[in-house]
Amino acid sequence: MENYQKYLDPLVLAKLQGLELRARRIVEGYVSGLHRSPFHGFSIEFAEHREYVPGDDLRYVDWKVFGRTDKVYLKQYEEETNLITYLLLDVSESMRYRSRWAALSKLEYAQCVAAALSYLVLQQQDSVGLVTFDAEIRALVRPSSNPSHLKQLLHVMEEAVPQRKTAMGPIFHDLAERLKKRGIVIVLSDLFDDVGGMLSGLKHFHHRRHEAILFHVLDPAELDFNFDRTTLFKGLEQLPEVLTDPRAIRQAYRNEVQAYLQQLRRGCRNLRIDHVLARTDQPLDVALSAYLSHRMTRVL
Repeated sequence: MENYQKYLDPLVLAKLQGLELRARRIVEGYVSGLHRSPFHGFSIEFAEHREYVPGDDLRYVDWKVFGRTDKVYLKQYEEETNLITYLLLDVSESMRYRSRWAALSKLEYAQCVAAALSYLVLQQQDSVGLVTFDAEIRALVRPSSNPSHLKQLLHVMEEAVPQRKTAMGPIFHDLAERLKKRGIVIVLSDLFDDVGGMLSGLKHFHHRRHEAILFHVLDPAELDFNFDRTTLFKGLEQLPEVLTDPRAIRQAYRNEVQAYLQQLRRGCRNLRIDHVLARTDQPLDVALSAYLSHRMTRVL
């Protein structure tokens, strides 16, 4: 894995051209040293145990049951094949933000994570689809497991122009009805929207038996607010400009951010939705590993 460390630094990735190259380097860097296929055999929901028969894959042995009963049973899952991953990429105007503390904008960072996940899912011969959205659905690429599908996904990502407001609640409700076959829905967004509306839409995914994961992509400046002089803050998504001394409002700002995050996390816990906070100043493999580690834990 050490050979790939230099490619996992956002400062280096920012200089690389092409999402496909970034995706390959991120995934290969992370997966190197792990078992061959961290997604292999994943399914959405545990169904039942069955007794082991010669030739079964030992990765699915329930060792806790073995320890209690001295008998070998396998975990069985619903939909053990044809995993479908739906990537929902926020391309609203606020996603273009990048402070001096980050090498990539929020959109570029989310694109890299989405590209890496697409690459990995297709390597597993499973299906991945893509939706780009703001206040409307801008592009919808149907899931496919064809390796050549990656180029189409990357093309759609790279064509995205972040210049409009977002409205996640209505988008999520719409997609919950459109995405007929249940799968894993991964939202990549800064989640700058009404929390109640977002959670209502996410609940709709839950009702339709999708499993949702939030990749909450934020710039370090949005979390830490470490500006140290009078600053003109330019509004995005039709918000006004504000001239202020950030030192005077820093603590109040941070309190508001923490309250927002707590409300969001509480809502996600209630819906059994994973919330992954991804700072754009952290290595991309860290954001990716948070997702993969959870998935592998579910299989083991």
